[in-house]
Amino acid sequence: MGLTIGVDIGGTKIAAGVVDEEGTILETYKVPTPPTADGVTEAICAAVSEVSSNHTIDAVGIGAAGYVDDKRATVLFAPNINWRHEPLKDKVEQRIGLPVVVENDANCAAWGEYRFGAGQGHEDVICITLGTGLGGGIIIGNKLRRGRFGVAAEFGHIRVVPDGLLCGCGSQGCWEQYASGRALVRYAKQRANATPENAAILLGLGDGTADGIEGKHISEAARAGDLVAVDAFRELARWAGAGLADLASLFDPSAFIVGGGVSDEGDLVLDPIRKSFKRWLVGGAWRPHAQVLAAQLGGKAGLVGAADLARQG
Repeated sequence: MGLTIGVDIGGTKIAAGVVDEEGTILETYKVPTPPTADGVTEAICAAVSEVSSNHTIDAVGIGAAGYVDDKRATVLFAPNINWRHEPLKDKVEQRIGLPVVVENDANCAAWGEYRFGAGQGHEDVICITLGTGLGGGIIIGNKLRRGRFGVAAEFGHIRVVPDGLLCGCGSQGCWEQYASGRALVRYAKQRANATPENAAILLGLGDGTADGIEGKHISEAARAGDLVAVDAFRELARWAGAGLADLASLFDPSAFIVGGGVSDEGDLVLDPIRKSFKRWLVGGAWRPHAQVLAAQLGGKAGLVGAADLARQG
């Protein structure tokens, strides 16, 4: 199979890109994400039509945030789009006349990293994305493992604290409430309120109050040595590394790949994640340790992965 298109559905924009067999993006086109479910479907088709005008395309892969069925055809549930048992594959195929594969967006990103990014050379890889929430993907034996019903690797909703913080999914104590960009901001605000004298740099980047702290402020302040900002990253890393240690007990991969916006801070967050992983890994003194690697493809991983999964069929 030759060129394929990957589609990445984001909260504000839908990106479509033509991708070759080496994972190189040849051309992209972006459209704003419409507010309605039907509008999103139409926007996907418009973006695919536009980006394919100068290329011969064999198939299209769509990365959707939500539960995708085992046939990679229907979005069973999407948290941010009103899709409930949405036959997305059929709807898009009817409009564009090309084969379509629908996959969870975190699975797409994991596959992209495995094939063309930090996962190259590994047969068994677990990916997590530390963004607003926490997503993931499982590659074992060189295959993307989706589970019987297609909805495996929803790592963010593993309950790590019984009766803990309320999650947007309706449960309590989910991992993403303690290891995500949203959690990072909460940690920083709590600490800035408690010890404002240790958050002078951080508070100065916002409006001077803890409520005005944003994620970008925490990153900048931590790089400047702000004690509260650095401690907020350490707290996030403590939870992230402990969770990876639990996943190591389940899957025993050779590598964990950490992506998402939070991971863009590099060793500022990855080094303490590695230390926490080592601390909590059961039998860690006597067993091999998986590598904890930074994702390499950044925001392109989902689009590239979706296109390659379309090529796989």
